[in-house]
Amino acid sequence: MATIFSKIISGDLPGRFVHQDDLCVAFLTIAPICPGHTLVVPRAEIDHWTDLDDETLTRLTLVAKRIGLAQKAAFQVDRVALIIAGLEVPHTHLHVLPIRSESDIDFSKADAGVSAAALDDAADRLRSALGTETSV
Repeated sequence: MATIFSKIISGDLPGRFVHQDDLCVAFLTIAPICPGHTLVVPRAEIDHWTDLDDETLTRLTLVAKRIGLAQKAAFQVDRVALIIAGLEVPHTHLHVLPIRSESDIDFSKADAGVSAAALDDAADRLRSALGTETSV
């Protein structure tokens, strides 16, 4: 059975994409723990990040870096957290979080009730900082 991320990647479910290439995509999570919380996800449905081939893992990391630099500009933060938790969705994903302090890294703060307008605004800010038009 396809994961929720595979359904977003295929277009069966909507996603606020900020990056897409042949190996991975990046989109905003619908339950962010901070504005701009982005997931970098391989197109291939691989549960454990340690099972990724080197090319895909390298691409994910480079895309996460690019997203992190854009988050610094778009959300005026000095730090960006990168987390691979490996929980909840059995499809590798990197959390890229614009943060101000360590206390911002708290998944109990995930806000599944965040408005569509707030998510759209965060995606637009990131796309602008990235210089992309991706909105699939």
